[in-house]
Amino acid sequence: MVRTALAALLASLAGVMAPAAQAADRYPSKPIRLIVPFAAGSATDATARVLGHELSRRLAQNVVVENRAGAFGQIAAQAAARSAPDGYTLFITSNTTHSANPHLYRTLPYDPVEDFDPVAKVGILPFLLVVTPGLPVHSTAELVAYAKAHPEALSYGTPNSTSLVAMETIKHLARVSIERVQYRASPEAVLDLTAGRLQVMVADLAIAMPQVKAGKLRVLGVTTAKRTALLPSAPPIMDAVPGVDLAGWFGVFVPAGTPQEIVARLSGELLDILSRPDIRTKLASVGVEADPLGPEAFGRFVREQIERWGRLIRAAGIQPE
Repeated sequence: MVRTALAALLASLAGVMAPAAQAADRYPSKPIRLIVPFAAGSATDATARVLGHELSRRLAQNVVVENRAGAFGQIAAQAAARSAPDGYTLFITSNTTHSANPHLYRTLPYDPVEDFDPVAKVGILPFLLVVTPGLPVHSTAELVAYAKAHPEALSYGTPNSTSLVAMETIKHLARVSIERVQYRASPEAVLDLTAGRLQVMVADLAIAMPQVKAGKLRVLGVTTAKRTALLPSAPPIMDAVPGVDLAGWFGVFVPAGTPQEIVARLSGELLDILSRPDIRTKLASVGVEADPLGPEAFGRFVREQIERWGRLIRAAGIQPE
C-alpha cells in the first residue's frame, strides 16, 4: 500500500514537472523582451543593446529591448517582477533598483531578492563628477571652495541612485549646500546641465563623455577610490573629499520561479559573451567595465550590495521617501 502511494506521488510529480521540462527543452520558441529601467542613451540601455544583439544571434530569436524609465527604476522592476517566469522576460538593471531603492523608499512595489532570480552580473560603472564649462572650477577641491563661497548658488541633477548618493555623500563630507533637482532620465538632466540650467552632476560615462568631448561639460573627478582605466585622466573625488568611493553595477535577472534549466542556459550564454575581448571593448566604449558573475555568486553579491548601499545612504543623511 505504501509502495502504491509512493508510486502515485512520483507519477503526480512527474506530471507536474514534465511541462516545465518540455518548455525548457523548447526554449526559446518566441521573441524575448529585455526590460531596461532607464531611458535610451543611458549606460544601461547601451549595455542592453550590446548584450541583446549577441543573445539574439545565439538563441536564434529576437531579443527586443524595452525601455521603461521613471521612478528610479520602480516602474520597470515592477513590470519585470510581475511577468511570467518563463524565460521570455529578462530584466537588465543596476544598483538603483536592486541595492539603493530598498533604502531610498519606505515601500516598493517589488522585492529585489524575493521577486527575481539572478542570471549574471555584467559589470561595474564608474561615474564622473562633471560641471558646466561656465562654472569657474577645474577640480573637485575648487568646486567645494566655490560652493562654500556661494551657498545656495549651485544645483545638481539626479536621475538615478548612484548620482544621488554620490552627490549627497560629497555634500555631506565636504559640508556644502547644492540643491537637488530630480529627473526622470539621464539624457534630460545632461541636456539641462549643458544648457546651464544646472551646474553640477554625477553622471555615467556613456551619457557624459560625448558632451565632454564636445566641450560642453568639464570632468572634475571619478567616484571610485582609484582612477579608472576607462578615463585615466580623471582623478578620484576622494583625493579632495576623503570617503567618496562608489560605483554602479549592472546585472541580468528573470522573474522568480523561472525554470533553472532556462536560467542556466541564459547565464551560460551571457558569461560566454562577456568573456569575449570584442564585447569587453564595446562595453568599455559606453563606460562599463565587464565584471561577470554566475547566478549563485551574483545572488550573494546582490545581498551584500543591499547592505552596502544602505550604509552609504544612511551615512549621507538621505531620508527615505
